[in-house]
Amino acid sequence: MSSRPGVVLLLGSAMFAAGCDRQAAAPEQAKAEAPASDEVVAAPAPAAKPAATGFDRSHKGEAAPTAKFIAPDGKQATFADFRGKALLVNLWATWCAPCIAELPTLDAAAGKLGDRVRVLTVSQDLDDKPDKVTTFLAGRGFKRLEPYRDPAVALSAAYVANLPATILYDAQGREVWRRLGGFEWNTPEALAAIGEAS
Repeated sequence: MSSRPGVVLLLGSAMFAAGCDRQAAAPEQAKAEAPASDEVVAAPAPAAKPAATGFDRSHKGEAAPTAKFIAPDGKQATFADFRGKALLVNLWATWCAPCIAELPTLDAAAGKLGDRVRVLTVSQDLDDKPDKVTTFLAGRGFKRLEPYRDPAVALSAAYVANLPATILYDAQGREVWRRLGGFEWNTPEALAAIGEAS
């Protein structure tokens, strides 16, 4: 009889510890990207070269994945729905600090690009709460970013990529380049790279 309360206490402690780990997982994942970005930014000038060559063109010409995701109106969408115009796809999540940091620059870039290139931000949040992403983006006052969602994370799986990940497609739906990690998308360097889709 006296061992039973001990077992209950032990199980309760294990459940508490597991719950703390689960809650801490998302912020740790988001922070894991941040030091790498800080190191590149704080590094001496010669180390800045990786930022300039951070556009991976090894997949150039590949067709966009056919994975389905959810449009702001709740209907299913694919990249084929956007064919006919260059497309800048950004995979992000509400728990990802580097993703959140680059969203304002994506919104600004979308304004500068106008009708030439469509900027499509697709949330990779695992839950399927439609209002979560909508509320998140609206709360930050973005004017051009729409709440596309991929709660099945099919796109992250298709690219085998961590977040954030940004992929540029030409008007025929062929990949031009991809870039992993946070970036300032409204800079001359970024806008010149995006211009490669035309």
